[in-house]
Amino acid sequence: MLRKRRTLTSHVHQKKNRKRYLHMNRTIELVKTIYEIKQLEDFEEAQIALAGRSNVGKSSLVNRLAGRKKLAKISSKPGKTRSLNYYRVNPDGYFIVDLPGYGYAKCSKTERAKWAKLIEAYIHENQQLKAVAVLLDSRLNPQKIDLELTSYIRSLGIPLIPILTKSDKPKQRERAKVQNQWQDILQQDRAPLCFSSKTGMGEAKLWDIFAEHASL
Repeated sequence: MLRKRRTLTSHVHQKKNRKRYLHMNRTIELVKTIYEIKQLEDFEEAQIALAGRSNVGKSSLVNRLAGRKKLAKISSKPGKTRSLNYYRVNPDGYFIVDLPGYGYAKCSKTERAKWAKLIEAYIHENQQLKAVAVLLDSRLNPQKIDLELTSYIRSLGIPLIPILTKSDKPKQRERAKVQNQWQDILQQDRAPLCFSSKTGMGEAKLWDIFAEHASL
């Protein structure tokens, strides 16, 4: 029994040491930007897509994970991301793919339709897409457009990772209310992750979740 206990303890320490190593040595780099369906290509690496309404904080999340302020361009005006941006996570070896924000009313219908077709083509034709992380504003009750997106992703049988962004802004009680609402809607055992690009809330846990899905 003592020998088994030591073996288990050693295994736990190895896992902790590996996590610590990855955290200290992990880097993110932009390797591909795609504007049109014809530019899509097959990558062998696993991919996790970031989806969410315009100005929900996707670019800020990427920058927080990268430890760099300007890797992903941030704007006070919604709809800044108008392409598929492939970020390689090293040394893990998978991609985080930032999708164009949806629901931005001030761009033309033609442009919105173009984004929608690009996103649909990426999702439907991608054999390496392991999960879609849907970013949701922690300050708002579930919005119709977010409900439609989460329902669409689930209908395709793609694992969904709900992330409540800007979680440092609402009070804990208000944040917990929205968190419970989404957990009831999505019927997941794991509650949506509360994340803040400003304070780093949920960052370590998000890395664990991404690694878990990327390895599937």
